[in-house]
Amino acid sequence: MSVEAEWIAVDWGTSRLRAWAMQGERVLDRAQSEDGMARVAAGGFEATLLALVEPWLDTAPVDVLACGMVGARQGWVEAPYAAVPAKPEELDLVRVPATTPRLRAFVTPGLKQAKPADVMRGEETQIAGYLAGHPHWDGVICLPGTHTKWVHASAGEVISFQTCLSGEMFDLLSNASVLRHSIGTGFDMGAFDQAVEDGLSRPERLAARLFGLRARDLLEGVPPDSTRAELSGLLIGAELAASKPYWLGQEVVLIGSEQLAPLYARALERQGVPVKSANAEAMTLAGLCAVRARQQVQA
Repeated sequence: MSVEAEWIAVDWGTSRLRAWAMQGERVLDRAQSEDGMARVAAGGFEATLLALVEPWLDTAPVDVLACGMVGARQGWVEAPYAAVPAKPEELDLVRVPATTPRLRAFVTPGLKQAKPADVMRGEETQIAGYLAGHPHWDGVICLPGTHTKWVHASAGEVISFQTCLSGEMFDLLSNASVLRHSIGTGFDMGAFDQAVEDGLSRPERLAARLFGLRARDLLEGVPPDSTRAELSGLLIGAELAASKPYWLGQEVVLIGSEQLAPLYARALERQGVPVKSANAEAMTLAGLCAVRARQQVQA
């Protein structure tokens, strides 16, 4: 069955490209590829997108609204960061110049914070999606991922945020450090819980505890599935210690992957923090719809 999109929503990250054929706020079709920004050569973004969405196009121009790393300096077009506080659905869009007449492409900007220095790109759209459905909400949004974001939102605005490198550290340590010899593929939840407590209560000992994972494997034969869970727990625990001003005494909403968000929920709930969860893809789509609804896209 052929699909003719009214407009196309795009989430173009570093490692993956996802697109949805849209009719208003209704999804008609979806497609994705592994052609993330990191795999697309300069000048190749339009051709890459066209290869994915060609079945949805007719001769008339179709609006494309894209978020994510596609707006980075190395992306399709640079969409400069907007300073917080800001309403993420009201940020100025950047038109991609010199596209085929079949497309009118626009990219959403990211957010920046001067002190302490921080940036985000892509997550602001998911935040816009959540706030669109909860217009009077005040609290903290946590977006677990490679670079986890802790965001204070109030009155529809992003007030401040903090990024933690925990996800990338887990990937590097488990795949490219001495710990790779001790890491399994399973996950011991009891070991995770204890490690979160250790990381949260003594974050200054993180570096020593990390090497201790390797030493305990060599001397005690700790199961590799336990070591994997402990590594995750120590990093998340240390992150919770660093982000305590965000979650302590707050209501926290998690927007993240089905693999990672439940670990954050478990760690926070064990600290007595009330946690709600929202689907990341749904929030991305809701955010792009909110941006489109609030801004008049000009030719």
